[in-house]
Formats: sequence, structure tokens, C-alpha cells
Amino acid sequence: MTEKTMKAMLLKEPRPIEEKPLVMAEIERPTPGPREISLKILTCGICHTDLHIVEGELPSKKLPIIPGHQIVGIVESVGKKVTRFRIGDKVGVGWLNSTCGNCEFCLKGSENLCEKARFTGYDVDGGYAEYTVVSEDFAYPIPKGFSDIEAAPLLCAGVIGYRALRLSEIVKGGRLGLFGFGASAHIVIQIAKYWGCQVYVFTRGEQHRKLARDLGAVWAGGAEETPPTKMQSAIIFAPAGRLVLDALRVLEKGGTLALAGIYMTPIPEMNYQEHLYYEKTVRSVANSTRKDAEELLKLAAEIPIHAEVQEFALEEANRALLLLKQGKIHGAGVLRVSK
Repeated sequence: MTEKTMKAMLLKEPRPIEEKPLVMAEIERPTPGPREISLKILTCGICHTDLHIVEGELPSKKLPIIPGHQIVGIVESVGKKVTRFRIGDKVGVGWLNSTCGNCEFCLKGSENLCEKARFTGYDVDGGYAEYTVVSEDFAYPIPKGFSDIEAAPLLCAGVIGYRALRLSEIVKGGRLGLFGFGASAHIVIQIAKYWGCQVYVFTRGEQHRKLARDLGAVWAGGAEETPPTKMQSAIIFAPAGRLVLDALRVLEKGGTLALAGIYMTPIPEMNYQEHLYYEKTVRSVANSTRKDAEELLKLAAEIPIHAEVQEFALEEANRALLLLKQGKIHGAGVLRVSK
């Protein structure tokens, strides 16, 4: 390997993760444009979105592609017009990589819905590599007090969880149901508890339920179980469409259910009277904005949020995603790229 090349876990063709579709490759190292910064990557979180891309559940936009969109790195070089960052700064990169800035969605503050939005690790190469480049406008200073490993999950699991929490219309002190308890939910519960909420967790496996109780859940059980009270707000993190009916069944009148995933299996037929009547609301959560990221990172430092992390080497990306698929990651999975 030379100074102009780097190691990366490359996806050439989507396949089931059991077939180890990511391959280690030596490729050309990217160079920053005038408004871009070059990062030496320290860590990169793994995410269900990565898994959907790798396995082809999301249609491919670029192949080969380097997945990964929860990047923490050190600024190694900057373009001639960069003003926000300097060499040596520790910064993060998330899912939203660029937007047009001119469409009706961008102009009204909904850049997450921009028709020309590009996403890290999907439209452009991501963080399963030693280096990356990004526009200075889509990078975030990492708050002091967070290690490289702890900071990575905040950049997607934390950000999308925070957006989902807001869109669930939870009120401070309210009753919140979380369906699925992985990387995002274990961050969301800490925000909800900080806001004085009662949190009920619906998840498979005693290990996940124990973590939920340790983090302050007042109740933890399976999605098919009936909690001691109805939820005023609920969020589904697991990509299983059948959970929509489970969540609506325990949602209070006038409650809101937010669907936090980018992909979900088909939702079964529902009974209007049983599941939707009494002014219940169901809404999806599509991507996130830079404002979401800025607010979440500030809140994470204020609380402070502690991320439960399981660390893997870069070359273990296939194994890490397999464990994620099997529900065997405790908290959030993070690839250690360099130190």
C-alpha cells in the first residue's frame, strides 16, 4: 500500500451477508475538493441500513460501494475554500451527505426529503475504509468527552432515533413504547428518561430486555405481550412490518406511532376499529437533517449519553453485520479502523 491508496471493505455485488459479500481491497485514496475535508477514519458504526444495502434489500445506486455512514475521523487535509475545520479536528459524518439546497423541501427546512439528496455509504463511498472525503457543510464537530468508539453510534442511531422521538410527539413525562432494542433504541431511552418519560420496551431476547431495564425501562417484554398500560407514543426500530399491528394494539387513543426504519417487511392487513380508530397517527421517519444531528450531539453531551458498544476490526465487517442480522449485537456495533 502507498500513500495514494487505502484499504477498504468493498461491496461489488449485493448478496446475503452469510456469503461474506464485503471484500478487503486496496483502492485509490480520495482527495478533497475545494469545499471538502479529508478524514483519516478512526471508527465507523454498523447499521441495519448497511445490511439492507449489502444484501440488496435497498436497490443499489453505486457499485462497487464502500458502505458505512456513522464515521468518526481526524481531519488530515482540507480544500482551499474550507473555513469550518482545521487539520487535527475530530469530526463526524452521518447518513446525509449532500442536498441541492434549492428545492421546496430544502427551502422549508425539510432537506431530509430533498429529491437530489445523496447519502453516505449508498450514493457515495462511506466509512468502511481508512479514509474518506466529505463537504465541510455535512460534517460535525464531535463533542468533548466522547471516545471515538462511543461517538460513532450517535451519528445515525442517535440522530435518527432523536428524529423518531420528536416525530412520535412524545411529551415530557409521557409513556413511550420502543419496539426493538438495538443501537438506536438504547440511545433513545436515555433521552426519554432525561425528559422524565416512562419507557416500555418490546423486544426479543432476555439480553436486550436486561439492557433495557438497566437503562431505566419500567417494563420490558415481547411484542405479543400486553404492558400494564397504553402507550401515548411509540417507535418501531425493528424492520418487521408485523410490529405495526402490535404497536397500534397498545397505543393510547390519540397516540402517535413513528416507524424509524428505512426498510420494512410488508405490513399485514389491519382492522380499522381495533388498530387505527380513535385518532391514532402512523408516520414514517425519512432520513434526517443537519439540524437533527446538531441538536442530538448537543443533547448527547448535556445528558451525557453513554453508548453500549461492541467493537470489531475493519476486516470483521461481514461478521459484524451477520451478528447484527441475528440480533446478537449488544447495544451498537462499531468498526475500529485506526487509532
